[in-house]
Amino acid sequence: MHRANSALSMASPKKIASLLINGSNRGKILSALASRPYNSAASEPFLNGTTSNYVEEMYNNWLRDPSSVHTSWDAYFRSNTYSAPPNLAPAMRNMVPLSSVSGFSGVSTGAPDEKIIDDHLAVQAIIRSYQIRGHSIAHLDPLDINIPEVPENSTTKAIHASFNFGEHDMERQFKLPSTTFIGGNETHLSLREILNRLENVYCNKIGVEFMFINSLEQCNWIRKRFETPSVMNMTSEEKRLILARLTRATGFEAFLAKKFSSEKRFGLEGCEMMIPALKQLIDVSTELGVESVIMGMPHRGRLNTLANVCRKPLHHIFTQFAGLEAADDGSGDVKYHLGTYIERLNRVTNKNIRLAVVANPSHLEAVDPIVQGKTRAEQFYRGDNEGKKVMSILIHGDAAFCGQGVVYETMHLSDLPDYTTHGTIHVVANNQIGFTTDPRFSRSSPYCTDVARVVNAPIFHVNADDPEAVMHVCKVASEWRATFHKDVVIDLVGYRRNGHNEIDEPMFTQPLMYQKIKKLKTTLDLYADRLIAEGTVTVEEVKSVAEKYEKICEEAFELAKKETHIKYKDWLDSPWSGFFEGKDPCKVSPTGLKEETLVHIGNRFSSPPPNAAEFVIHKGLLRVLAARADMVEKRIADWAMAEAMAFGSLLKEGIHVRLSGQDVERGTFSHRHHVLHHQLVDKATYTSLCHLYPDQAPYSVSNSSLSEYAVLGFEHGYSMTNPNALVLWEAQFGDFANTAQCIIDQFISSGQAKWVRQSGLVMLLPHGMEGMGPEHSSCRFERFLQMSSDDPDYFPPESDEFAVRQLHDINWIVANCTTPANYFHILRRQIALPFRKPLIVATPKSLLRHPEARSSFDEMSENTEFQRIIPECGSASSNASNVKKLIFCSGRVYYDLTKARAENKLEADVAIARVEQISPFPFDLAKKEAEKYKNAEIIWAQEEHKNQGSWSYVQPRFLTALNSERDIS
Repeated sequence: MHRANSALSMASPKKIASLLINGSNRGKILSALASRPYNSAASEPFLNGTTSNYVEEMYNNWLRDPSSVHTSWDAYFRSNTYSAPPNLAPAMRNMVPLSSVSGFSGVSTGAPDEKIIDDHLAVQAIIRSYQIRGHSIAHLDPLDINIPEVPENSTTKAIHASFNFGEHDMERQFKLPSTTFIGGNETHLSLREILNRLENVYCNKIGVEFMFINSLEQCNWIRKRFETPSVMNMTSEEKRLILARLTRATGFEAFLAKKFSSEKRFGLEGCEMMIPALKQLIDVSTELGVESVIMGMPHRGRLNTLANVCRKPLHHIFTQFAGLEAADDGSGDVKYHLGTYIERLNRVTNKNIRLAVVANPSHLEAVDPIVQGKTRAEQFYRGDNEGKKVMSILIHGDAAFCGQGVVYETMHLSDLPDYTTHGTIHVVANNQIGFTTDPRFSRSSPYCTDVARVVNAPIFHVNADDPEAVMHVCKVASEWRATFHKDVVIDLVGYRRNGHNEIDEPMFTQPLMYQKIKKLKTTLDLYADRLIAEGTVTVEEVKSVAEKYEKICEEAFELAKKETHIKYKDWLDSPWSGFFEGKDPCKVSPTGLKEETLVHIGNRFSSPPPNAAEFVIHKGLLRVLAARADMVEKRIADWAMAEAMAFGSLLKEGIHVRLSGQDVERGTFSHRHHVLHHQLVDKATYTSLCHLYPDQAPYSVSNSSLSEYAVLGFEHGYSMTNPNALVLWEAQFGDFANTAQCIIDQFISSGQAKWVRQSGLVMLLPHGMEGMGPEHSSCRFERFLQMSSDDPDYFPPESDEFAVRQLHDINWIVANCTTPANYFHILRRQIALPFRKPLIVATPKSLLRHPEARSSFDEMSENTEFQRIIPECGSASSNASNVKKLIFCSGRVYYDLTKARAENKLEADVAIARVEQISPFPFDLAKKEAEKYKNAEIIWAQEEHKNQGSWSYVQPRFLTALNSERDIS
């Protein structure tokens, strides 16, 4: 079940060898290669793709020294049938081999035997076919359910039956090409030995997929690490270490099964080798300079990973099974969703290492972009521009890795300049089943890992019942990541000994598979028997290691019994050391600025690059810059200017600002223009906010890939790393946010309640019912309000700290601002708060250029702040007792209402108040405004339909604020 059943009917590379040996019919070579299910380089024309790279390499070697290549290549290139590639350097193209010089006797000028040429070309093609296709008949499945049948001695029979090759030819010596390392220090091998070594490398317990990579250097790097003779040999100490780690992984699951037999724990039985594999990845990476590893994983094996990879105290884990109440706030989460953060000494490398496992919901792959964003942020704050100190490891299930679209979205961030983490190691815990669904019903590709091919990531399939093969693959994967800083995938092919969880019955749906599983020895037993047989360990030693770990677990179990409460903060995956200490939790720093700061930022934001004479700016943008300068002169700001002032002032204060999303550099509505482009020079840009002050914090504005799910998740992960940063994600249109609904629901809205994890992420969602059709109008404001955690029937005690206490107690902030000044203040308030909450802002479209949507510098200067409600300040305010209607509204519709009121000359009869912060609801200010207009009818106005927008949220809260003495309609 590891791959499609069609693999059983595929001919082995040994059978293909008989066709490849026939140099007289290249069509047979091509048809044999093309008969495989993949559409990779092997099915391309002979001199295309990676094949052409190889031939060009042979040609270049021949030009330098004809004796360095086999006589068959020498004859081929001297026969003038080969055309030099057009990109060959002229100096090389015009080179004349010494062998063609009259009188040179280094190489015979006689024509070599055609059979010798054909035989050598065939051998080289055989080697290549193993490198390309060997994985397809490798023995990867420990259940032996999907092992292709390879007839014994098939190669010998094929050779005897084809093209006059007899048994004696198997002992003929062939020169090895430069694209293989099976010879080690030997340059010639017999055909039999070549086939045996290739079979051992590519068709044993490891299957290597890499020949689709379009880099000869990278392909040769991989070949060398798998083909070199004895490369997988291990010392006795290394084998003992594998045994000890495997014993702990197996013992942990057995202990939980014994003590908590009726509990769901999503154990790792059947794929216990994942634990030694992860430890090997961390050991090798630490040795190569990595200091911090951030991991994301689903629920299966999480507790084992926390215990044996992170070394989280065992009694903390056992306490999670006791059903104790929490000592701190929050709803908590099931034990197999929790994360952790550990700093410890790596005993193998004797270096300190930081390990974080990011908390994850049941949505299996949702954590992938979170991990990548957190990793990128940690690299940024450490100045790790090449990813040498911080790395990510993502663990996947086989069904989820090929089935969840966020995997593909996250993969495509891997090489983007502002999103790359410089290589991620992916480990697929391949159970060969998804809950109850067989692979043949859950994917269309041969392997669950085929998605990784799109980013040229090498894929190493390995049988999880061969611990030493697993260790070698992990070593190579770690070295690959350290060398090339690109993604790599380990497909750890095991099985699931129990059902989807421990109380599930798998025989209902996979009876034959589980009949086999019941008869199988564990990986630990198989490996222990192997080491005992070879004399590496004794039976007593194996038993002693198991008993020692059993004792450790028993002691931790007894310690867990003494606990009376659990603490969610013990499971925090992103601690903010020192952030909360010494702060008044109810004190908000001022958000207003000195006018000279506003003017300075405004002038810089309005100015062309310093080398304006050389930097050619688009004429339309010159007008934009001139308009901005005019606003600064008049002491007013539009939406873009207010945003730039908020960003610039935070940068001045040392706060890193990162704005990300689709087209954010210019802005969907062409209003922002943070990045100016030279009109005559490609890739020449200027970002004024990066040049405000000599000692300012870094500013990053990044056009993202066309993804919401992965990019929003990435930015959320980025925001988790450091509270002293303003991280913003802007949707191209607000309604596009729904493709990231999983991140919004499972992480942003509920992350603090479940995992005691705060985030100050800002979501900017363009919103407005302005005739752009049903798709580009609403950001579905009602959905965010529905997920707000405040009680509609509870009016908090009024005090000077009313507003900040509301913010402290709620899960997030939802706002719909009507003025640039209020937008400016709410952005700055994100950093001014003594804690962090996500902020959802319904941003405008038409208001970006609305002549009345302007704010004076007076509204952003010192002693000003964010206004949760902007009261009526016109003539109705001075004649409150005679006002007939008090209209509460929010957002763009305010300008429509004021226009209609003016047209009908109702300024004295109708008061309009703007609710800028919808959630948490400003009960105190709503009550104050309503009491002012005691005789007025109270109305809520919105541009959205009644079942959308804010109405369903604000109606019960208005009734609470009014104490049910007055109604609102």
